[in-house]
Amino acid sequence: MWKSEIIMMNGELMPYADASIHPLSLAVTYATTVFEGLRAYHVPETNQFSLFRVEEHLKRLKVGMKVMRFEDTYESKYLTDCLINLIRANKPDSDVYIRLLVYIEGQGLLSTTGPIGFTAAAMPRKKNTFAEHGMSLGVSSWRRLSDNASTPRIKATANYHNARLAVHEAKLDGYDGALMLTPDDYVSEAPIACFFMVRDGKLITPSCSSNILESVTRDTIITRYQETTGHQVEQRSVDRSELYFADEAFLCGTGQEIIPVTSIDHFSVGDGSIGPITENIRQDYFNIVRNPNADHKEWRTLV
Repeated sequence: MWKSEIIMMNGELMPYADASIHPLSLAVTYATTVFEGLRAYHVPETNQFSLFRVEEHLKRLKVGMKVMRFEDTYESKYLTDCLINLIRANKPDSDVYIRLLVYIEGQGLLSTTGPIGFTAAAMPRKKNTFAEHGMSLGVSSWRRLSDNASTPRIKATANYHNARLAVHEAKLDGYDGALMLTPDDYVSEAPIACFFMVRDGKLITPSCSSNILESVTRDTIITRYQETTGHQVEQRSVDRSELYFADEAFLCGTGQEIIPVTSIDHFSVGDGSIGPITENIRQDYFNIVRNPNADHKEWRTLV
């Protein structure tokens, strides 16, 4: 597997091991960082890479900078060009996972708004171990952050402390992962992925008002499901007990891709195997992200 040798900081390429920021920068002391995880899928036939939905990722990143009141921003075209240069510089021979972080790199007070900087890293990422056999989830005692506390709509590193608490609790309780509830006890999402379930043939996911990250992968699945089946995805509040009536369930996200869920709170989801709707969605998703001739050409930027 290829290794990440080159990293980018503030538009400049440098050796991966040389990257650093000051330990007293606001990015460290107050977690003033927003980030995106993106994927560039290898196309073996042409030895190109398909950077998936970069425009949507960068749009969310810029909203995050706005909400965090950063003093400046970056143009999407500039960042896209930086990511393309980063991919080429690392000379990968398989899929690429990209972590793009924008932060306040200066020192100062809690109210300091700049100067801002960014780091982009391209790296290989192993296939999730639960992708083929599914994972068990436990409903966490840690509630998902409230929109009026630290809005989950922006992908801020500070929000992931909440997620980390849930992950460790789930592991200690014997689950593969966690599922979090909103402060008013509706299903929200997993710590690092959005949640879908199938009940009586209907695909259901918690609404955007359920304290979720407005996921690019979630939007891809909703769009493609409606296009391929002609049916709408139900986006609504989901009670905890409704989880136990699910026939199928899965998690999704750029990093996780699509991970089947086979049990929740030690209750089997359906018959405990990967269901047909989940499998169809997964096959369509990988065709969309990997096949340069598939639908939605506008979602893929070839490198």
